[in-house]
Amino acid sequence: MRGLRIDGYVIVSADGMLANADRMMPDELKFEGDKRFFTAALDDANLIVHGRNSFEDQPNSPQRKRIILTRSVASLAPDPSNPRATLWNPAGASFEAACERAGVSAGTAAVIGGPDVFEMFMDRYDTFWLSRAPRVKLPGGEPCFPGVPARSPEEILAAHGLEAGEARMLDPACGVSVTPWRRIAQTSL
Repeated sequence: MRGLRIDGYVIVSADGMLANADRMMPDELKFEGDKRFFTAALDDANLIVHGRNSFEDQPNSPQRKRIILTRSVASLAPDPSNPRATLWNPAGASFEAACERAGVSAGTAAVIGGPDVFEMFMDRYDTFWLSRAPRVKLPGGEPCFPGVPARSPEEILAAHGLEAGEARMLDPACGVSVTPWRRIAQTSL
């Protein structure tokens, strides 16, 4: 779907975790600057993509079109609890079919997790926005991507053809920044 940009968003601890050992995002990983950045990005997105355990819990959340990855359906189905959501089982339907069912063919799809969902799109991201909280550690937590902590999130993004842009400080007092990792343009010979 070349009319649809695919952007990823996550904030991680110094050790590459997006959640604690209970698979919950702890308050230590929540920063006002990152929250403002994330909220603005999702407000501009045409579609939110996430697993059944991920959500953004923001005032505009109910208004956003979304695709929720789940194994509870064979392929595609409406979400009985949210008329703006499509349930999608990647084993039964393509992402393009899920987007068509959601009524989105252009704009930006914002992928917000979890780890397996992030991995599914690793070779399709136009930009992955990696926020870092360098003073937070979550031992035994949930890694942002499969392969962390053996490799850093940055190493995994680079291995999938993404290149770091200039970091932007989101919370100077806590050292929290966001770095855009963009797809390296392929040149034809």
